[in-house]
Amino acid sequence: MRINTNRFGRIDVDANDVLTFPSGLPGLEDCREWALLADASNDALGWLQSTTRGDVALAVVSPRRFVPDYQVRIPRSELTPLAVTDIRQAQVVVVVGKNGTGLTLNLKAPIVINLEARTGRQVVASGELPMQYELSNTRPPLKKSA
Repeated sequence: MRINTNRFGRIDVDANDVLTFPSGLPGLEDCREWALLADASNDALGWLQSTTRGDVALAVVSPRRFVPDYQVRIPRSELTPLAVTDIRQAQVVVVVGKNGTGLTLNLKAPIVINLEARTGRQVVASGELPMQYELSNTRPPLKKSA
């Protein structure tokens, strides 16, 4: 599958690597198929690139790489559409944003991906987690993530 993107130019994505988000993402309900791309210059960063809209790409990271004690509690009803039966089937990423002072992570609404079924969903986690967790310039050592 060939995708023309604003950020990466023309890229080829194997159809078996496409992730399906049956409900889209909040604000992007029309974008239901995505490719998870590695960033060529930053191994901590990934990109969720819409396969149908070349102008839509979201920067994502593994939250534990930047917040080692990040614990996410997700109501089972939020995971039911993903058919996650074993937590090892799931990968959790969070969207990177930008505010007036720097980069932020949306820890409140992570994206959960069922790696086996190739489906994903943005969920709202239980508990007191920030939507704009600010990354400081002095961050803890990076942890290796899957």
